[in-house]
Amino acid sequence: MAHLAQKFPGDVERQRRMSIIEEGDVQQVRMAYLAIVGAFSINGVAQLHSDLLVEGLFKDFYELWPDKFNNKTNGVTQRRWMAWCNKSLSALITREIGDQWITQLSELKQLELLVDDASFRQEWSACKRQNKERLAESVKEVCGVTFNPDSLFDIQVKRIHEYKRQQLNILHVIHLYNRIKRGDTANWTNRCVLIGGKAAPGYYMAKQIIKLISNVADVINNDPDVGDKLKVVFFPNYRVSAMEIIAPAADLSEQISTAGKEASGTGNMKFMMNGAMTIGTLDGANIEIREEVGDENFFLFGLTTEEVEATRPTYCPNDIIAADEDFKNVMDLIECGHFSQFEPGLFGCITGSIRSNDDPWFVAADFRSYIDAQQEASEAYQDKERWQRMSILNTARSGKFSTDRTMEDYNRDIWHLTPTPPKDELCIPSR
Repeated sequence: MAHLAQKFPGDVERQRRMSIIEEGDVQQVRMAYLAIVGAFSINGVAQLHSDLLVEGLFKDFYELWPDKFNNKTNGVTQRRWMAWCNKSLSALITREIGDQWITQLSELKQLELLVDDASFRQEWSACKRQNKERLAESVKEVCGVTFNPDSLFDIQVKRIHEYKRQQLNILHVIHLYNRIKRGDTANWTNRCVLIGGKAAPGYYMAKQIIKLISNVADVINNDPDVGDKLKVVFFPNYRVSAMEIIAPAADLSEQISTAGKEASGTGNMKFMMNGAMTIGTLDGANIEIREEVGDENFFLFGLTTEEVEATRPTYCPNDIIAADEDFKNVMDLIECGHFSQFEPGLFGCITGSIRSNDDPWFVAADFRSYIDAQQEASEAYQDKERWQRMSILNTARSGKFSTDRTMEDYNRDIWHLTPTPPKDELCIPSR
């Protein structure tokens, strides 16, 4: 506090805002502030995250100690998330460019030279097909639902939370179901939707979202009118060993959090490495993934962080719903009890949240943009050559998102340790 007074003489309001002890009837320690004061380096884990910290949450501290703040975008390890869990694709890549990518993921850039090779694209597609068959077997065993590997595999696996917007995903599923029921299936792309994740024990809304997904899946999977056009599962007990099967099989990676809410994300990186396309908002590491892979290889939708804040004061989701016939039909199906025939009003908390002017997740605001981006993805999937190219380029341009690069960044700027090089012969253990 003495340092603050010296730096900003007479600025008592700033001193009050930045005090480690929060004043009031019950004094509390501001733990984040204590951490900032005690640390010599503070970083976010994606560029947007870091920007939001210094522009908003910790703006006062950034003005006091700008040199303390930096960015370190997260990564994932390709040893587990490619070499270990996607043996067929890893073997294909190694055959073409060698195995240096296992310790230097940027080496995958060489794959770009192969996108025009038709035979290579066919082999790439065969690897994806093999992984989809493996996931289909798991879904059949665990969920009792048959996934057709020829369908688009649409995957969202992550912690169940309103900001991650699994509820927006299931609204799109209901929209597809409604299209099928009314006969709107011209130029249709068959789709298998898998949603997985765990809810915190006391998080009622998250558990209701799981219940809605499960009920919608029961209706869709048992409707003969739907058939192979659409399958849906909530994959139980989501865990690392399940992700090792799921990530290599994904065609479309759902990264649909409300802009400004996701610190980084790492599932988005695992899917990208394994050749999945991302449908997502400009949030967390999605921004950097899109920068790396190119706009044409990313299905973008939704409000930006700035647009979310600008929309907040006048947000009226009921007007948005009333003006969009597709959206109105989806909400009507939930609210009339079509997915809860023996439990009337079961999902009122979900629809009430979506309709609320105070919905902090802006589900209604992004609905139409999301539906349109999903349609774009469906049409792109029908063009097999284009999809294969996009898949190869996603993997080829994923080099930035290795934990190796992340740790090198930390070491260069923060830790200053002496690196230990990997062994000459890197072993990927077999089970």
